Amino acid sequence: MTKKQRKSLTFILISAFIYAVLQFINFDSFGHFGYLIEAACYFVPYIICGAGLLRKAALNIFSGRIFDENFLMAVATIGAFALSLISTHGDHGHAHSSAGEAAIVVILYRVGTFFESIATERSRRSIAELVDILPEYANVLRDGEMLTVDPDEVEVGETIIVKSGEKIPLDGKIIKGTSSLNTSALTGESHPLNVTVGDRVISGSINNEGVLEIEVEAEYSESTVGKIVELIEEASEKKAKRESFITRFAAVYTPVVVGAAVILALLPPLLGADGGFIEWIERSLSFLVSACPCALVISVPLAFFGGMGAASKRGILIKGAGYLEALSKTKVLIFDKTGTLTKGSFRVTAIHPEKITEAELLRIAATAESYSDHPISNSLIAAYGKTPDTKAENIMELPGAGLRADIDGKQVLVGNDRLMKLEKIDIHECAECHAHSLSGSTVHIAMDGEYMGHIVISDEIKNGADETVADLKAFGIRTVMMSGDNQKTAERVANELSIDECYSNLLPDGKVKLTESFLHKKQGDEVVCFVGDGINDAPVLMRADIGISMGAMGSDAAIEAADIVIMDDNISKITLARKIAKRTLGIVTQNIIFFILVKAVVLTLSTLGYAPMWLAIFADVGVTIIEILNSTRAMKHKNI
Repeated sequence: MTKKQRKSLTFILISAFIYAVLQFINFDSFGHFGYLIEAACYFVPYIICGAGLLRKAALNIFSGRIFDENFLMAVATIGAFALSLISTHGDHGHAHSSAGEAAIVVILYRVGTFFESIATERSRRSIAELVDILPEYANVLRDGEMLTVDPDEVEVGETIIVKSGEKIPLDGKIIKGTSSLNTSALTGESHPLNVTVGDRVISGSINNEGVLEIEVEAEYSESTVGKIVELIEEASEKKAKRESFITRFAAVYTPVVVGAAVILALLPPLLGADGGFIEWIERSLSFLVSACPCALVISVPLAFFGGMGAASKRGILIKGAGYLEALSKTKVLIFDKTGTLTKGSFRVTAIHPEKITEAELLRIAATAESYSDHPISNSLIAAYGKTPDTKAENIMELPGAGLRADIDGKQVLVGNDRLMKLEKIDIHECAECHAHSLSGSTVHIAMDGEYMGHIVISDEIKNGADETVADLKAFGIRTVMMSGDNQKTAERVANELSIDECYSNLLPDGKVKLTESFLHKKQGDEVVCFVGDGINDAPVLMRADIGISMGAMGSDAAIEAADIVIMDDNISKITLARKIAKRTLGIVTQNIIFFILVKAVVLTLSTLGYAPMWLAIFADVGVTIIEILNSTRAMKHKNI
């Protein structure tokens, strides 16, 4: 619990205790001034819990935002105190008790906002502490020595050294070394990028093997990762802040109620109705007190609290009630590909041998790769399914190309097109790959200078991705996929999942621009949602109406930028989150309809003077209890 929340809880407990004590005091025993003493006593718990509300209402008036829930609560409760002081007609006891009503209303209102803040904070706390997405250091060569410095201290033209497993801190050109780079967090490309002397590399990529010497071509602030951070900041500024549900409701309800109260106070006496201005002002104040939306300002936050709690118990962390509401209105859902729809890992998808069997080709490849930790090596070994019977000898890794090894007394080459070209071995184009639109990394195998065939390794689609897309389309949501991958790879995934639209070869700024085009096309309160996981997704997660991050494998930047985090990386949780959101909004809608119907009846009867005491009490306390009980249904999550 935060310091602010502890302070709020303290105020609630103190006010509630004072209010409870006051219930045992008979203020009529104080004589003629009993009602003044009563009002003064109830004003203590009122001001303890309501000072912040009154301050917000005043500040909002000066800033031009008058008709919100703070203004409505302030007007109604101040009216209740005024009624307790000036009432000279009818049931004095009931008039005097309006001061107590004002006190309990602000106490309960504070309870409602406290619950909502707890739910929001609980979701945020459940997300692991974030680390900086930027490279922390750079190894720079100066005067023949390697120095470790901050990346922003490196100048254009200097040479940096990047060891195996390190991030490339700045954009530049390779002047020495050959390797493969993991660029998935930046570009969305799941396959390693093979690079050698003369190739340009981007910051944020991870060097998989060997040592690279890179000539810096851009300052830290102008490098790729620096620009991504800038995109995140720009997207954050553009993203509209979502108002709370109760604030938007109050923006309509408040002026209607206040306007009706003013008319009730002035119009009847001006038209010659029985009773003077004082009597009609009293009726007007009673009208305001009766119209006070105590039931809603408690039950609505409580319903969202329950919905967010239900989501949290299922591994879905929602950073605010507004995002839960918005999720139910999603009409366009944009997926990143790698790490979101796909596992971001490799799987053997095709084996095409020549002159030997599939099993033998896979055995040779797995044996050669059995001593490597490269992602492609791991996928070959996994596909073979057991420890190779024979051992590879004289293994020589060729960074960025593959490896050479002796197996069963023969020299074996396992690697990419570059390795085959270096060894002057002709590779054969795979007609079957083209026919079946297979795409991915191709591993070629040669033995004693003779081509033996190739194995296709592709990123694997996540379990449940097809069902998730189908469910979303059944909800009437338009599905879109965007990726940094090439067109062939992206379209294969999109077609397999029956996604409506597919966009490929996108850099981070391209993803932001594409998302903005969907935002410009939406109508009314429709919502555009984006789901991603990598550093390159952070700007889009921030820019979309709702950003959902796959938290288990997602980057820290993506988790920070997202509004909703799926903690266990289960993509089907997206449809579950929407079901929880729709159910929660359904409960809120039920409360609103019930509230409006009861208030309309009671206020009409009260204005005409036909409302009995029990009906007025039911409209206030009874409705509040019923709606609180209804809101607790949102906390149930097992049968969703």
